[in-house]
Amino acid sequence: MPKGQLEHANITVTDPERSARLFGQLLGWHERWRGPSQLGGWTIHVGDETTYLAIYTNEKAKGGFAKGVPLNHVGLLVDDLDAAEAVVVEHGLEPFNHADYEPGHRFYFFDWDRIEFEVVSYE
Repeated sequence: MPKGQLEHANITVTDPERSARLFGQLLGWHERWRGPSQLGGWTIHVGDETTYLAIYTNEKAKGGFAKGVPLNHVGLLVDDLDAAEAVVVEHGLEPFNHADYEPGHRFYFFDWDRIEFEVVSYE
């Protein structure tokens, strides 16, 4: 049986530069690549050596997604939940639904386009 991991997720946002800054600071990631998308528009890949977010935009990007459409949330693992929350707040976003249950501690936030993210720490 193969063994795998999530390599990347591709999200559509209205301001990829702003989103790339957020995820770079939140996760200690760096820009891996940027350029035109094969389908039109523009993409920035922000991540580490094995995992990244493809942050895409085009002239039709509107944001304002409804919760759960098209996905429920994207989970992000950090080693310092308090520091991660400070980064989210510094970017003008509002953490909510703080929870402490096995297997870790977590909070959620919506980005500027109403994409929901869960930030979790097992520390």
